[in-house]
Amino acid sequence: MWAHFLTSFFAAAAFVILFNAPKKSLFHCGLVGMLGWVLYVSVRGEIGEAPATLAASVLVGILCQLFAKIYRTPVIIFSVAGVIPLVPGGMAYNAMRRFVENRYDEALQIGAQTLMIAGAIAAGLVLSEVLNQMLRRRESAGRTT
Repeated sequence: MWAHFLTSFFAAAAFVILFNAPKKSLFHCGLVGMLGWVLYVSVRGEIGEAPATLAASVLVGILCQLFAKIYRTPVIIFSVAGVIPLVPGGMAYNAMRRFVENRYDEALQIGAQTLMIAGAIAAGLVLSEVLNQMLRRRESAGRTT
């Protein structure tokens, strides 16, 4: 499990270097990516890949909102780093490879799974944003009354 901690942390932190993220946010970006990946690996066996990706993506989104607020940094800095370990790049490659090899049944199956995982990432980020907006509205409504 420690290998998962380290590799996901460094993958997320190293990837945001490509986007010229502020140096002060590298550790936090790596932390978001690591925590999302560890949750994914922890629950994948019990609930499946797409639901595990959804859960990890929601966690990533919540952490992104939290860190953006604490460190006064745009959410996108943390969200890009957070989803990098979850992106099914290898699976997309395998789907395209099967298409090239004329193994269409396998390619469609892998491609559909890839799309479900990608959709789970997007849905998780959107869901965390919706939750954040609901909490903000509730806080602001509580202050006015």
